[in-house]
Amino acid sequence: MTTYHFIGIKGTGMSALAQILHDSGENVQGSDVEKRFFTQDALEGKNIPILPFSKENIKEDYTVIAGNAFSDEHEEIARAKELGCTFYRYHEFLGEWLKQYTSIAVTGAHGKTSTTGLLSHVLNQAFPISFLIGDGTGSGHVNSEYFVFEACEYRRHFLSYEPDYAIMTNIDFDHPDYFTSIEDVCKAFQSMADRVKKGIIACGDDEYLQEIQAKVPVVYYGFADTNDFIAKNLRESEEGTTFDVFVRNTYYDTFTIPMYGNHTVLNALAVIAICHYEGIKSDDIKNLTSFPGVKRRFTEKKLGTQILIDDYAHHPKEITATIESARKKYPNKHIVAIFQPHTFTRTKTFLQEFADSLSGADNVYLCDIFGSAREGSGSLSIQNLQVLIPDSEVIELENTSVLKKFEDSVLIFMGAGDIQKFQKAYEETLLDKSIQ
Repeated sequence: MTTYHFIGIKGTGMSALAQILHDSGENVQGSDVEKRFFTQDALEGKNIPILPFSKENIKEDYTVIAGNAFSDEHEEIARAKELGCTFYRYHEFLGEWLKQYTSIAVTGAHGKTSTTGLLSHVLNQAFPISFLIGDGTGSGHVNSEYFVFEACEYRRHFLSYEPDYAIMTNIDFDHPDYFTSIEDVCKAFQSMADRVKKGIIACGDDEYLQEIQAKVPVVYYGFADTNDFIAKNLRESEEGTTFDVFVRNTYYDTFTIPMYGNHTVLNALAVIAICHYEGIKSDDIKNLTSFPGVKRRFTEKKLGTQILIDDYAHHPKEITATIESARKKYPNKHIVAIFQPHTFTRTKTFLQEFADSLSGADNVYLCDIFGSAREGSGSLSIQNLQVLIPDSEVIELENTSVLKKFEDSVLIFMGAGDIQKFQKAYEETLLDKSIQ
């Protein structure tokens, strides 16, 4: 029996995949940097070994799966190829693994992780499934019929998959370090659509998705009356958002989700559509109401009179949606945005859009730009964004205590880098105060 060794096991997709293989009875281990990431809690909970990087980790009979952030020159990858190990990149292995299930890919520029989590939750309440969520959560089951997984468009990695179904939440220009234009992104999604075997669930309110040509049936969802699945009569309460669903303009049922904002209703509508398509009862679909959320997507914590929210938002449209959710859930509270831009290319491409989206908050604090593994630095600085946002301030780890003055407010820490360390630093200043 082979051992599966994951190079970069703390990555969100890698962590989830490692858990799936472990749950399916395979021998699993991995390696990564020693810095702690939120993904390793689940790995440690399942006693999956996490080793420091070393070529000595690789044995001849191992199956090696490498994260996409690591080049072929990485010492463990070089060693695996030297020993002739069976070797895959993350997306290559996932493409092979999902072939044993009825697979449902969830893709789109925004909303992938939340929609994958929501669909996994609903199906998993009805029967055993396997799922891979982009927040580092993965679960395998030997009796799974369905495999729900997040499919990322970056570098066209999702073209490694041939899913039975695909949910397409939206198309938008992102990853400007790879995609050249919105037309380039549309071509990638068209190529993905060509690989789907049974059906596509697409947001019909998205102008780009309306242009997708498919060889399989396409079911559209959204708010417009032209869609197959339509959400109407939205109303908000302390429980979340309740809405009526119409199927081809005929009333189907009423659902409640414990989230706020139009984008969350669209995510839920995608789940309702695929479940209806697969013949799942509406009473089972109503398990939407008990969805606990996914990691780093509007994750809330109450400290004193303040609500602290941790969110992965790193694109202008995601920032707008996150602030909208906070406004709807806490209509009488002051909203403070603490934002860390992710990658220099994205910041440069969307500089004015970032400024516009952040203006939806009452106060804005900016952290230095987080460079990715693909680009360590750039000619841009956080001050280029600051000058476009009146009264915004740059915040450092050492002076997060400035946020204490916003009593009875909502503080949203947003970004795809390590923005969590700013929230942690701030929480520690509150703890120090309570000790004194």
